[in-house]
Amino acid sequence: MSKAVLVLENGQVFTGLAYGATGQTVGEAVFCTAMTGYQETLTDPSYHRQIVVATAPQIGNTGWNSEDSESLLGKRSDVRWVPGSPESGPYKTWSSDFIDRDDPGKIWAAGYAVRNPTRRVSNWRAGSTLDGELADQGIVSIAGIDTRALVRILRDSGSMRAGVFSGDALRSTEEMLDVVRAQPSMAGADLAAEVSTAEPYIVEAAGGEARFKVAALDMGIKANTPRMLAARGVEVHVFPSTATFADIKALNPDGFFLSNGPGDPATADAAVALTSEIVDAGLPTFGICFGNQILGRAFGRGTYKLKFGHRGINIPVLDTATGRIAITSQNHGFAIEGEAGEEFDTPLGRARVSHVCANDGVVEGVELLSGKAFSVQYHPEAASGPHDAANLFDKFVHVMENPAQEGNLS
Repeated sequence: MSKAVLVLENGQVFTGLAYGATGQTVGEAVFCTAMTGYQETLTDPSYHRQIVVATAPQIGNTGWNSEDSESLLGKRSDVRWVPGSPESGPYKTWSSDFIDRDDPGKIWAAGYAVRNPTRRVSNWRAGSTLDGELADQGIVSIAGIDTRALVRILRDSGSMRAGVFSGDALRSTEEMLDVVRAQPSMAGADLAAEVSTAEPYIVEAAGGEARFKVAALDMGIKANTPRMLAARGVEVHVFPSTATFADIKALNPDGFFLSNGPGDPATADAAVALTSEIVDAGLPTFGICFGNQILGRAFGRGTYKLKFGHRGINIPVLDTATGRIAITSQNHGFAIEGEAGEEFDTPLGRARVSHVCANDGVVEGVELLSGKAFSVQYHPEAASGPHDAANLFDKFVHVMENPAQEGNLS
């Protein structure tokens, strides 16, 4: 392994060994506290333009497989065509399991920084190594650095722009620092369109019989989300992030879903306007992560950038109504303004802050008091992560089973 360096925008440099591809990459340096699930993390579209620092010291033990990636959607090799509307054209569709053994899943993270990459893969499902997959997909990464020291810097000073350099990309510290500082900040970044599907597609309900039809706005949707809905008898129609109210209305769905995704929610004005129209029309609405921020903005709330964000699978969230704690999977660097249990008026009805992080009080969920629209900042699809919050998909189905009478899409 050859030399590699990680350069932070504050001028600090970490020297280690090249891992994955060689060359250079830039992105926002963030840390993830998950002890497992590196494949799900790296393939999560929400990590687009970010260099992920693993706090777990040993990485790569389970190699890489064709089942656990969260970016599989839109890349299926075995799909069939079904008729669509004259306006939208035909749709692609696939079954609720949609596992493609020939598709390793796209890595969305800009780079990876680890302490101790494993020398030997030990898992019966592994088809390749983590190092090999990073190299195959051109993801420039670094190993052998003191990730504890790096995480401490990011925790104390906040997430910051960074770069990893190896091979022919190595040059003087000043030159590499100029490259790092020349990249745009994550604040103000409009990235949803860069990770969204280019065309609509369908994920069939498990068993082939759909109880409900949901329109999902893809702003970086994770593969397990439509899988969790499909398991509950939901046929999921995934729309590009540029979808309009007319597109959704033409489908005549039973519900509307707002996905996770990367970037600054303050830039997502079109998604906020669409969500406002959808909720005002009375369609049951459920949002996750970026979708929580979009719904919060539709409620008239502002958003802000967290110092270092929440990224991991061990983050406690308090339900302000019940007092119960769920251990959750999270990946976000922005949040909604608000206080635990706060009720407030919105253009769409009376709402409240439904969940907060038990660690720091950050808003983790909002909902209309009518129950017609709700969202959470964490990931109940548990990819990767605990299953404490999976019941939120059941809640969404329950709302569609018992829709409020006011408002409709007609």
